[in-house]
Formats: sequence, structure tokens, C-alpha cells
Amino acid sequence: MAAGAVQMGASVVLIERGLMGGDCLNFGCVPSKALIAAAASANDIRGAGRFGVHAAPPRIDASAVRGHVRGVIEAIRPHDSVERFEGLGCTVIQASAAFTGPGEVEAGDWRIRARRFVIATGSSPAVPPIPGLEQVGFLTNETIFDLAETPAHLIVIGGGPIGLELAQAQHRLGAKVTVVEAASILAREDPDLVALLRRQLSDEGLAILEATGVSAVGQADGGIRVTLEGGGALEGSHLLVATGRKPAIGDLGLDRAGIEHSPKGITVDRRLRTSNRKIFAIGDVTGGPAFTHLAGHHAGVVVQNALLRLPAKANTDAIPRVTFTDPELAQVGMTEAEARGRYGPRLRVLWEPFAGNDRARAGAETLGGIKLIASPGGKVLGVGILGRHAGELLLPWSLAITRGIGLKAIAGAIVAYPTLSEISKRVAGQFYTPRLFGPGMRRLVRILARFG
Repeated sequence: MAAGAVQMGASVVLIERGLMGGDCLNFGCVPSKALIAAAASANDIRGAGRFGVHAAPPRIDASAVRGHVRGVIEAIRPHDSVERFEGLGCTVIQASAAFTGPGEVEAGDWRIRARRFVIATGSSPAVPPIPGLEQVGFLTNETIFDLAETPAHLIVIGGGPIGLELAQAQHRLGAKVTVVEAASILAREDPDLVALLRRQLSDEGLAILEATGVSAVGQADGGIRVTLEGGGALEGSHLLVATGRKPAIGDLGLDRAGIEHSPKGITVDRRLRTSNRKIFAIGDVTGGPAFTHLAGHHAGVVVQNALLRLPAKANTDAIPRVTFTDPELAQVGMTEAEARGRYGPRLRVLWEPFAGNDRARAGAETLGGIKLIASPGGKVLGVGILGRHAGELLLPWSLAITRGIGLKAIAGAIVAYPTLSEISKRVAGQFYTPRLFGPGMRRLVRILARFG
């Protein structure tokens, strides 16, 4: 946001107390996807025999994998560097900041007054109050990428996107992995798609314990012991806590600025204004879905409001989300359960498997498919995709929901063959299948045939 604002002519002060680039570059999206790519490469080698290509089992060099992850971060870092932002014209202050009043921020030796402020402090790992947890050396997404070795047995508390992504990646890189989830894994996602993913993860060798709480954590024989609620325990070499995120609001002086907030985050309206109308808040700190792309959308809304004085509002109708396991699970819009509450039995639920897609067949990537949720009139309400590259297939459905593009347009599109994208055209076409191949159409064709 700072880069866009300064290039539009605004005077911008950017304050950062930690690493430039924030969580996404240093501890989140970038390192996790780099690690996942390394793990996928190892898994592809193991599975090459299905193509008639025979290779020796992969030898995992944990230090080199860590070097790959660090290399990706460093390659991207210049884009988020102090030098780049200063070169654009921003004043960059590397210090902790806090409001001293409704119109002033103190950061190091600086006191800054401004027409508008934007809080974009993000979030940090939420650590549950498990007895003994603070006394053991547990990992979070902020520390796991510093491991110099592959864990012998990684225990993961939390079966959400972060927990499952890192669990599968570490397992593919040679670790034994056990995931412990108090409820069900990926509880927010479509259960039909989650069931397919769960089976795949189990088939790969991950142990997944659902509906299982943790009552205590402690040291055991040089490792970590996790005591389970209801009896039983696990012992592992490393423990990863992946139980969600909490907004970073603790020491910002929000009360002094007259900003309403709660443990869930800063309260904002649809224009992302706080209770102090001079101050906006964007991204994770607002307590909504913790996605980098949502923070980017928020930034655009604030630029329009703060700089151009336009009453732009955040659009939450179609926030895409992807769990980057293999296969990926991608979702936009409503799930079937959410849509049932509004449309009841009239809802159209359509399914197209990757097993019927020629490109997926050629690449032996047939697990999963696309689930389309549509209104009786053909309005796209939601789409869930489970499969390799599922996240890459989500864009047309996001556009369909946000721009009101009907299924007729998607079903009538010309899609390159053979591509995975054909699955979207085929599932959209299913909506019209009963009408196109039903008795009425057959009667019409017979009648027209009489005229030659």
C-alpha cells in the first residue's frame, strides 16, 4: 500500500519494527511454498515409476533444502526492502510504533502527525494455554524454517491449512508426522473434498488424530511428550503448534487513539475505517481471514478512501482461499452447507472429477475434482476444487461470483485442449445437461427433422 500511495503523490511514512516484508515473506507464504516445492520434488521422484521412469529413492539434504527456502526469500526480499521504499520516496522508520493520542504516533525518536494513519501490523501465531507448552522448545511457522535437520518425528498440534501444509511437506522430506486436531481437519472447508484429502494424506503415511485434544506437554527422553485428552500420549522429536493466528494489537496504544478493538482484532467498517475516522486498519489485524491477498484488497480500498476520497468498500463476497497440500484444496464463495441454508432443496450441486479430464489422466493426477454450487437460475454461489494446481483454476470462478458472470458464459467458452481448465467448462455444462438432452429437446429435434 505504501508503494502505491507514494507513487500516486502522497507523502508516506512507513514504520516497521520487524523484518521488511512481514510474515508472508519471512515466515509464511513464501518459505512454506518453497518448502512444499522441495517436498513435492522428492515425492515426484518416489512416484516416477508410474510413468515407466525408474529412479533411486531421493536423498534429502535438509541443509540444502533450508538453503533453497532461504534463497527464495532473499530473491524476493529486494522488492520489500528499505532501499526500494526509500527509492520510491517513502520515509522508512525501523522501530516499534504506538499511538500517543488520536492523531500522533511515536516510533523511536520520531513523532509523526498525519492526515491519515493505516494500521497493518498483521498477526502472530496463537499459542494455546496447554500446561507445560511454554516449558518445551516448540515450533511455530516463525521458527520451523530455521530447522537444520529433518525431524525424526514431528508432532503437529492443529489440523488447519498451516498445520497440514507443513505436516505433509516434512513427511515427504523424510519425517514421521502425527497431526493432532481437537475437532476435524480443515473444518471450514467442504467435508466431501476434505474426505478425499484426508484419505490421500493417510495413504502417504501421515497419522491424523481428529477429535483429540491435548491436555499437557512435557519433555521425554530428549524429545517431547504430548499427553492426549482421554488417555494416551505421543512422543516425538519436535513439536509444531499450528492452532491459528491472533491479531498483533498488543502494544499499539489503541486506547489512546480512540480505536475500538477486542482480542479478535481492530473493529472496522466496510470502508476499513476504525472508530477514529482518521485511522484505517487492514489485513490480519482486523480479525478477518488471514490472507495476504485479502490484505492487498484492503490496501486498495483504503487508498481510494484516504487519498481519492471515494467511498470504496471491502468486498467479502468471494475471498478465495487455498490450502497448499498436494492435492490442493481451493474454495471461493459458499460451501454446500452454507448455500443450503439459503436455497434449500432447490440448490444445484454439480461434481466433475479430474478422472474425466484428459490432461489429468496424462499426468496421472486424477485425484479429486470440482464441486459447483449454483442457484436454480444458474448463479454461481461457490466452487470447491481438490486437485493438483487447484488454486490456479479458481480465478474464473472468483470473477463469476464478483462480476455476476453466469454459467452459460463459462459453459460456452472455448478452452484449450488438453488442459486442466476444461474441468470448469464441463462442470458448468452439467447445469444445462438435463435441458439439453432431456425429452423436450428430443421432441424438438424430431419435429425439426420433418422439415428436411
